[in-house]
Parts: sequence; structure tokens; C-alpha cells
Amino acid sequence: MSQGVERSDASGEAFALCPPGEGRQERLPKPSNDTGCGRRYKQGQARHQAMLLPPSVEDYIGADNLVRAIDAYVESLDLAALGFSYAAGALRAGQPAFHPGDLLKLYLYGYLNRVRSSRRLEAECGRNLEVMWLLNGLTPSYHTIADFRKDNAQALRATCRDFVVLCGELGMIGGKRVGLDGSFFNASASDGSIKTKKQLESELAAIARDFERYHQELDGQDAEEADAAPSAVATVVQLEALKARAQRRREQIEQLTEAGETQLSRTDPDARRLRKNGQKVTGYNVQSVVDDEHKLIITHEVTNAGNDLGQLVPMIEQAQAVLAEVAPAPDCAAPTTPNPAPGEDAAAPAQVNASAPLEALADAGYFTESDIAACQARGITVYVPLPEHKGNSAEHRGLLANSTFHYDAKRDCYRCPGGQTLNPVGKPVTRSGVERQRYRSRSKVCAACTLRAQCLGQAGTRREIERSEHAEAVERHRVHMQSSQAQMRERAGLCEHPFGTLKRWLGWDHFLVRGFEKVRGEMALLVNCYNLRRVLSILGIVGFIAACRKRRQARPAGPQGKALLLPFFLPRRRPQRFSAPFNSRLPIPASATKGRSPVPTPLPIAA
Repeated sequence: MSQGVERSDASGEAFALCPPGEGRQERLPKPSNDTGCGRRYKQGQARHQAMLLPPSVEDYIGADNLVRAIDAYVESLDLAALGFSYAAGALRAGQPAFHPGDLLKLYLYGYLNRVRSSRRLEAECGRNLEVMWLLNGLTPSYHTIADFRKDNAQALRATCRDFVVLCGELGMIGGKRVGLDGSFFNASASDGSIKTKKQLESELAAIARDFERYHQELDGQDAEEADAAPSAVATVVQLEALKARAQRRREQIEQLTEAGETQLSRTDPDARRLRKNGQKVTGYNVQSVVDDEHKLIITHEVTNAGNDLGQLVPMIEQAQAVLAEVAPAPDCAAPTTPNPAPGEDAAAPAQVNASAPLEALADAGYFTESDIAACQARGITVYVPLPEHKGNSAEHRGLLANSTFHYDAKRDCYRCPGGQTLNPVGKPVTRSGVERQRYRSRSKVCAACTLRAQCLGQAGTRREIERSEHAEAVERHRVHMQSSQAQMRERAGLCEHPFGTLKRWLGWDHFLVRGFEKVRGEMALLVNCYNLRRVLSILGIVGFIAACRKRRQARPAGPQGKALLLPFFLPRRRPQRFSAPFNSRLPIPASATKGRSPVPTPLPIAA
């Protein structure tokens, strides 16, 4: 036993003297995941481990994936009728264009996933498997992606309106009550890029003072010796630069005067410096009309007005025009509840009656006497709070309110609480497009009245009341709004929620393009994505895909000539389906290897 032990020790010494790799193999310690408390981390697969992946990209995309809904929706659109560029498919010289449907799918996917930049969308085309499935492996450049959004602004607006029509076909538009609201969105311009007329005039006056100062320096340098000539030359150059700046400021002031504007933007010509309720934004004022059935935005508009005055009637007219186009189609109707049980009848779509009286809910910022009178004349029921008058009004000073004075339409005069009359004075005056007539009492009568202190105060001698031509409509609206607290609470939840979702949840609080046309196109894309997100939450992805397929089948086919030529041009113009490594599995035709060294055809991979 001792000899065996000695031999084992000797052999151990011999093995220890051998260099690594000889005699015996060195066994490395196995990595341990023990943290000391009996638990182990989850183990992933090694990077060098060979794997049998699914043979196609289709297997990576589930049946309820968002990209399938986007693909089905875009395939159901008539892109040529909506006005997209290159939608006709005409053959042109040079490289073939990208199909507008592919770029529209890319934008819808990007905006729904908070990816709006064209450069980031280009990166997603090469690394995002869902985008690879959606675009069939196409990788357009960022310039192509940006040009599509810029050049198809009108088509994007038509697509947004077409989606609202689709929602009507699905029975998701009530058309009975709508809510109006406005919100500020930041423009692609800084606050310093906008100049007001007052600022331009101030800069022009400062340039005039600098011009006078440089002239005084030139007069002083002329009296000195000739060695001051270089400084005189520099002063003359500065004077020429001042003249050019002054000329630009004069042209900008003339431009504002001719356009009737008060602001000028050097970056975005249509952006304005907006202020409302203490909020200061350099951008646009976006108006939206939301239907109360499923909180869908049925129409919107982009303005650069600093408030919502005068927007009530135009937005209601747009909403009525959209509702007139909305009519449920029986063959395209989808259930309003997601995934109905087998054999269960789907809920019948709600009928939209465009001729029914419309109810509109808005805040006090929309109140104008002209809009209230116009809505009453058209049979539209509006809920708009009357603004509280502050400042030098009688109510603010603690005097008798104008509502305590009764108007006599037959005699065209006002009767005060003391029984005296206020007669019309002068001719009606037009202010802000509304005629107003003044009514005044007599000083001698007011001096002997017992209610003089409550009506005029200490320094007043007579009472004056100004009556608008829409005073009767405003008075009816005042009585109508006395019991409207429930409607106002409903308005807040109906109109403010979509803007909160757009800005806070989706991050769409600014525009990436400039100018009214492009900004309105991007806003239409934002609204379209918001409505699409709402519809998918209500119907479900599977139900929405089925509705889009029915709509595509119901769409009338094009001319027979194009249908006959399509099979001839399709094989020649079919784009490459996938870039590497997906195309490495396709067999190489024999014509491609003629005259070259033979290339073995890859073996097919079993599913």
C-alpha cells in the first residue's frame, strides 16, 4: 500500500511537472450560479450554440400582433383615390419607387410605438423583426421616409377622414353628441425665431441710433490725421451692414402690415407665439371634435389662433359634413364587442342619423354671441358657459346688474328697477362684426331716484346699457345653461381625455414638420393613429382585421385593362422580398451563374 501511495505521489509530481496540455488534461472549474443563499439565476443560451430557428419571419409574428392589423388596414385602402404619390404603379425611368402603402404602414407602426423620427424609422427597418415582416424586408432610407410624410400631406388628411368613415361603417360613431376642445402643440421652431411688429419697430429704432453713432465717429475721424484711415474703412463697412439690417426690418414690417398679422416667424412661417391661461407655447392651436359614443375624434383642424373664439361654428360644420358621409354598411359591419362567442349574434351597428339635431359641448373659451345665434338658427343645441365679465362692469363694482333691466321690444327701450326708461342714443356701432346699440337714462331722473346709490354709485350721473343684435339669442342661451352642470362634467371627460392621451401617453406634443400644409398632414396622421388605437381596444385585432378584409372585398375593382396587365407587370416589378440573411436560402437560377464558376445551390431547410 505504501508503494502504491508513493507511486501515486510520484506520478502526481510527474504530472505536475508536465507543461499544460501534456500528460493530463486540465479541467477548468464549472461556472456556478450559486449566490450563497441556495438560489440560482435563470440561464440563457450560449451565443455560440447552434439553433434551429423558424424557417420564415411569418412564424415570429403572432395572430394578434399589431402589425397584422396595420397591414390589413392599409391593404383595404384605395391609395390612388386618396391621392398618394406613385400609387398608380406607372413604370418610370430609374429605380422603382417604394409602394406608398409600405411607407404608410411604416409610419403607422412608428407613431403607434412612439417612433416618429425618419432616421429612427430607418434604423427600425434593419433591426426590428416586426417592421421586417411589415415591409417584407424593405429598408428605405431616412430621406425617402421623410419625403413621404412631407409630400403626401393632403393624402394623409384624406386617409384620416376615410378611417372615420370606416368607423361609421363599423357602427362606432353615435353622431348625436360631440365635444369640442382646443390644445396647444409645439412647433418645430424656437421662441426666439418669432418677432412681433413691436419688436421689429424697436430693433429698427436701435439700428437708427447705431447709424447715428457711427456717423458721429466718421465725422470725428475726418478731423484727425490720415493714420485713422483703416478705422474709417471699418466704420463704413459697419454702416453698410446696418443699412442692410434696417432694410430687412422695414420689409418685414411691411409684410406684417400687408398680411394683417402681428407676428413673423423666421423658421416656421405659420407658427405663432400663443398664450392662454398662463400657458406660453410657440406652435399651433389644434381643434378637435370628439364623438361621445366611443371617444373617437371625428374631425380636427390646425390653426395658429391664440384662443378658441370663433371656432365653434366652423368645427360643428366640419363635424356635420363628416357625419353626413358616415353610414353603416351591412356587409362591412363588425361587432362592437370584441371576440363574440360562437353562434352568438353580433351587436347591430348603431345607425347614424345626420339629420338629427346635434348637441355640442364646449368650454367658455368658445363663447361668442354670433356663434350662439348661428347655432340656434340651425337647430344645434350647444352647451357653452357664458364667460364671467370682469373689470369695470356693473356686477364687478357691486352695482345692479344689466340683467335686472327689462327690455321692451315694442317701444325699443329698457326699463330700470325703479320704473324709469332708458332710450336709444345715436346709431348702432359695429364692433367685432356685431352691431351694438346704446341705451341711456336721463340725469335729472337718476338724481331723484331712490336706487341711485345701488345703480350709479357715488360719481355716476346716468346709466348706460349696450345691447347686441344677438341679445335675445344670448338670453335664451343663458336660461338654457342654468341647469347644465352635468353636461359640463361630461365635456371635460369627453374632450380633454384624447388630448391627454396624445400628449402624455403617446408623447405627441410637438410637430416635426413646418408650415400649415405639412403640419396638418402630420396632425392627421396623429389623429388616425389615435382612432386606430381606440378601435383596436374596442374590437380587438382579430375583429378589426376581419372588418378590413370585408371592406377590401367590397371595394370595387379597377378598370379591366389594368387587371389584365397586372399579371404581366407583377413578376417583372416585384421587389426583392428580403435582404440578407433571408435571401441566402433562395435557390440561385442557372442564368445568374452562366459563364462563372459554379455555385452550389443551398439545401432546403426542413421546417
